[in-house]
Amino acid sequence: MLLDPPTTHPTPVRPAASIRSTPTNVVTVESLPPPAAGRPVTPRPPRWQFGLAAAVLAWAFFPTLDWLVEKWTTDPSYSHGFLVPFVAAYMVYRKRGSVTAWFSAPRPFTAAGVFAAVFALRGLAGGLLFNQLDALAFLLSLAAAVLAVGGWRLVRNLAPGLAFLVFFIPLPYELEQNVGGPLKVIATACSTFLLQTLGFPAVATGNIIRIDDVELGVVDACNGLKMLLTFAAIGGGAVLLLRRTWFEKFLIVLGVVPIALIANVLRITATGVLFALGVRDKHTQETVHDALGYAMPVIGIGLFYLELWVLNRLVVKPDATPRPALM
Repeated sequence: MLLDPPTTHPTPVRPAASIRSTPTNVVTVESLPPPAAGRPVTPRPPRWQFGLAAAVLAWAFFPTLDWLVEKWTTDPSYSHGFLVPFVAAYMVYRKRGSVTAWFSAPRPFTAAGVFAAVFALRGLAGGLLFNQLDALAFLLSLAAAVLAVGGWRLVRNLAPGLAFLVFFIPLPYELEQNVGGPLKVIATACSTFLLQTLGFPAVATGNIIRIDDVELGVVDACNGLKMLLTFAAIGGGAVLLLRRTWFEKFLIVLGVVPIALIANVLRITATGVLFALGVRDKHTQETVHDALGYAMPVIGIGLFYLELWVLNRLVVKPDATPRPALM
């Protein structure tokens, strides 16, 4: 007996044109979130605005700038003033790789308020004949001009350079005397002690060191104030430039005065040793004295580097590798 084959109902097949592939990882355009509204990018102001601001400030503060240049030229304690603007410019140039936007909306009304304070400060400086106060007004005017042209973002980007410019302002005369006098006393006492330690019969009488028949006077020019101001500028630049912790930067600032004193004491001691060993010619003595004075910045920078090297090995994060001394 033959059985009939089972009756099958074939599954209907859709036409190829009607098949649609809907993978789960495809997001339709309609389901995408709307783009976030970012902060609008402020275009660079015209260059003539920068030129106009610089020309107006140079005209308004020409007597102050002339006084600053004369002070830098005639007073060796402030000869570093010529280098301060270049160092400030380098601080700004160094940030160029990390700054995503330089400018924001100008703030002319806020800048006008700062300029009003500058006018009051200039009036006070003129009444007191206080050039240093007028130089401070010049720095505030620079900040106000930057705010008026490039907004708060440009002020923040230029802040390290603007802050460093304070080192080109000379100290007031009264402050120089109040600081230079104690520095001279300390330099005389420390140099006398170091000469005695080296075996020379040095005796201090006031600010004069006597070694047998040699008299070495520690005058105002040798009180170490010049090196203190120079090293203060170096320390300030290190704080603004180096990538260090706030604790390390605080120690760098504290090290400015000891480094200046050590460099000055070494110069006075070396001068006393050479004079005691038989250098009697006046011209030779002046040459030796000037040469040792030029060597002081090299000694001071070496001491700064030594301080950074020590801090680099004392202050290290647990999860960080030791850093180079100058990074």
